[in-house]
Amino acid sequence: LEGIPLAVKDASRIKGTRTTFGSLANAQNTDRTTDPSIHRLLSAGAIVFAKTTCPEFCWLFTCHSRMWGITRNPWRLDVTPGGSSGGSGAVLAAGAATIATGSDSTGSIRQPAAQCGVVGYKAPYGRNPLDDNSSFDPYVHVGPMTRTVGDTALLQNIMSGPHPLDHNSLHQKVKIPICDETNLDGCRIAFSMDLGHYEVVSDVARESLETLDVLKDAGAEVDIIDVDWASEAIHLAHASEEFFFAGHLNEISKTHGDLLSDYVPELVDTANSVTVDEYRRCPEVAGHVWKNHLGPLFQHYDALLCPTVSCPEVPAECWQQTILKINGKLLTDTDTAMTAIFNMFNRCPALCVPSGMTDAGLPTGIQIVTKPYHDRMAFRVATTIERLRPWLDSSEKRPDPSKILESAAP
Repeated sequence: LEGIPLAVKDASRIKGTRTTFGSLANAQNTDRTTDPSIHRLLSAGAIVFAKTTCPEFCWLFTCHSRMWGITRNPWRLDVTPGGSSGGSGAVLAAGAATIATGSDSTGSIRQPAAQCGVVGYKAPYGRNPLDDNSSFDPYVHVGPMTRTVGDTALLQNIMSGPHPLDHNSLHQKVKIPICDETNLDGCRIAFSMDLGHYEVVSDVARESLETLDVLKDAGAEVDIIDVDWASEAIHLAHASEEFFFAGHLNEISKTHGDLLSDYVPELVDTANSVTVDEYRRCPEVAGHVWKNHLGPLFQHYDALLCPTVSCPEVPAECWQQTILKINGKLLTDTDTAMTAIFNMFNRCPALCVPSGMTDAGLPTGIQIVTKPYHDRMAFRVATTIERLRPWLDSSEKRPDPSKILESAAP
């Protein structure tokens, strides 16, 4: 990465700079250490030229805060770039960077990747070493976001591997090959449009099905499956992280309430609404789903695919409890991110790549999930999609920077 500009999410520490997690409460912090995965990118020659925005405490599927204002989607400025790694998604989509980092506890790499038409990877838990504050939360991951599958593999190969200061980092290091192979002969793929839970808009469904067609053309056997076992696990995946974070939210609301964004009380209410019984049930439900559904599925299939975001039409200034109308139903932006269940099943790689465009000119994304620690298979499928259904290969498939500048002019 010698000399390549790198954008780092404002949730990863770099010694001598500040990391705010999108909050004015942290505005005066100065980092004393550099997080392990970021240190590896710097040691490989990357040059950090920017920290990228995130919502307060990285806790929205949109990207705005009192600290950084509103981050908008370069494809359409009234729409969110997603969250919480929305700044990284936006800077990549706008062409201001080719490589960036994100973090992901319920989809915060993959959801903004889908919203912005870029690539984002949630590696298996332990593959990329974490900082001391995050390492023992099995839902949390740090990983690469780029504009191509090859660049994502390049960053992932640098970030991954055991680290002596992360107890949970994996001893085995897997190198992902960077290649142009588009042969999926013998590959078996399962596809679910909605995971039996989400309201998927017609444009996203259309682009997902067209992506399946190119996988079939490449030799893969693709089966559309019915899912009737995921809803409780999806709910508990969100609930588990909210319960885990409730104490911090309550404490900082008491000590720095005057500095926090207007939507933080909503986050506090949501976190405090999770019961001890829900938190206790989370591992029980996860064990049941894996034993009876996902585990057997991955004995039969090499990958499970689904859309990453069910509806990209989420306003840039959306709050957690803002009501959206999707397919005639009243939902929130949390109900559009089809990601959190794969943080519960955290040993499964989950890779988001662009799948097409809506009629309204917004990117769509497809999520590639493989059996535990089978990183290479996720990238093999992603490379095939990229080669046979390319993006970034014409000006129509990139945001128009002149329109972004015009809208920002006084």
